[in-house]
Amino acid sequence: MNRFEDKVVIITGGGSGLGRAAAKQVAVEGGKLVLVDLNAKGLEESKQEILTAAPQAEIETIEANVANEEDVKKYVAFAVEKFGKIDGFFNNAGIEGKQNLTEDFGIEEFQRVVDINLNGVFYGMKHVLKVMKEQGQGSIVNTASVGGIRGVGNQSGYAASKHGVVGLTRNSGIEYGQFGVSIKAIAPGAIMTPMVEGSLKQMGGDNWEEAGKEFVSVNPMKRFGKPEEVGYLVAFLLSNQADFINATVVPIDGGQSYKY
Repeated sequence: MNRFEDKVVIITGGGSGLGRAAAKQVAVEGGKLVLVDLNAKGLEESKQEILTAAPQAEIETIEANVANEEDVKKYVAFAVEKFGKIDGFFNNAGIEGKQNLTEDFGIEEFQRVVDINLNGVFYGMKHVLKVMKEQGQGSIVNTASVGGIRGVGNQSGYAASKHGVVGLTRNSGIEYGQFGVSIKAIAPGAIMTPMVEGSLKQMGGDNWEEAGKEFVSVNPMKRFGKPEEVGYLVAFLLSNQADFINATVVPIDGGQSYKY
């Protein structure tokens, strides 16, 4: 398929994990990419990996901190300057934060997680939506989490920020559908990415792989998801085939969200 032929897609958190996986799928399907991340090394690794899978791909990279609105303005302007438009936006950059009981959760750490996971998503939507509204079309996929639709023990900052992403998605989808822009979120569960590995190491230390087995025990499929599985979903949701999917959240968690 060439669902992204002549389409321009921005992906934040493009230097690893879900961002890299989604970028690869979009590129394979003919899309032009602007990859955003704070990690210059990760961006270059993503670019080379994507070019191996899709040698014809047009890929631009830019270092930016999504928690800084000026940086967000910069990457949006960069995309428009390079390609003239923005058809899709995978608003994906995020962190898990430190784990602790709510009463012991540091104020600075809480603010750090919210700044990146929630404010960063808001800034991205705010400035990309201006472009898409003027174009009269576009698609945004925000990365929420199962932690945005149910509780996650010892991760108050993460859960609060991801619940906020769900609220922003639903509200903005209602506002911008009339302008030809669809907005949705994904809610990944246990996907084996560097971020999830870091979270497991917080839980289990040297025995993090055992912690991983316990982590997926709540999943009816009893396994971790693969980043490429999320990449396939994101590519579909960004494509014109999913234009009528709006103001909603799509779990990709092996059924975890619905298991009591």
